[in-house]
Amino acid sequence: MRTRLDHLDLDKQIEEKSEYREKLRGLQLKLLHAQRLLQDSAKSLILVFEGPDAAGKGGVIKRLTERLDPRLVRVWSVVKPTEEEKAHHYLWRFWSKIPATGQTAIFDRSWYGRVLVERVEGFAKKEEWKRGYREILDFEKTLVDGGAILMKFFVHITKSEQLRRFERRAADPYKHWKISEEDWRNRRKWNEHILAAEEMFVRTNSRFAPWNLIEGNYKWYARVKIMKLLVKRMEQEFGTL
Repeated sequence: MRTRLDHLDLDKQIEEKSEYREKLRGLQLKLLHAQRLLQDSAKSLILVFEGPDAAGKGGVIKRLTERLDPRLVRVWSVVKPTEEEKAHHYLWRFWSKIPATGQTAIFDRSWYGRVLVERVEGFAKKEEWKRGYREILDFEKTLVDGGAILMKFFVHITKSEQLRRFERRAADPYKHWKISEEDWRNRRKWNEHILAAEEMFVRTNSRFAPWNLIEGNYKWYARVKIMKLLVKRMEQEFGTL
């Protein structure tokens, strides 16, 4: 049986750098305009990025934010919880990171860790991660009802492309910090992670916060596609940018 991720055409790409740069600049300008409209509204913007290690989430976030007013946007790179955070409900640590009206928060990994890595690695009991789907939907519904524009992106790559990127990082002294034993360990459980992601799509794809699946083998294509989707959503909210 083919999964949702299997249906992605990961060969999609933008071949010319000049075309990529032109599209990127145009989209960045529209997003800057959208940020100004958001600032004067009673809305906030929350962007969630999930996907395999080395899928390019950080690169997308960098291009998405580099022309924005940094005073109005925060990027949260979510790592393993602290001892204090582990002593609370897993959603506790995210409430303080929810943006005020007029502002944006971007999550490089998120509360979906409960039903992804915590499930696969056994950090959450079966009854805990199974309960997580409902808890997450309730959490997101609360955010949207409170005025948040919430968009969720899963950037996907092939296992062979991930290996190529891992090897490039390991060979580049300026990118050693991007690769760790944890990344290699996660790779050894590739199938389990994909299975967890597929169930996550089914259980947490909602009308108010649907999942956007992104073809990530070619980084230029992924960045432009995500920014186009974001521009489209902001135009639905504020009109043509």
